[in-house]
Amino acid sequence: MNKGKTIGTRGSEDGVIVLDEEHTSGARISLEQGCSHAPWAVTCGIYGGFLHTAFASSEAEGRAKYSAMKPDLEDIMAEEDNEARYNKMKRFADVY
Repeated sequence: MNKGKTIGTRGSEDGVIVLDEEHTSGARISLEQGCSHAPWAVTCGIYGGFLHTAFASSEAEGRAKYSAMKPDLEDIMAEEDNEARYNKMKRFADVY
């Protein structure tokens, strides 16, 4: 983890990062404010294979999405079967 170094910097959606966590197995989730396409964005990435962004119109909605997405992302990272992992990523993208 970057120990909070990314907080206050620009994220992938050109917003200011207000929350950012990295999973030890190679994933990241970030919440940005003031993005180029929406007031708030939650970006989830699995290094080398998956990137998904969900947009929100308010801080409360953005934080709620962040909180909901985090355990689902952790579940994907815990999946060892490649096909099952792919299906979980697909469902994740469809839900958020």
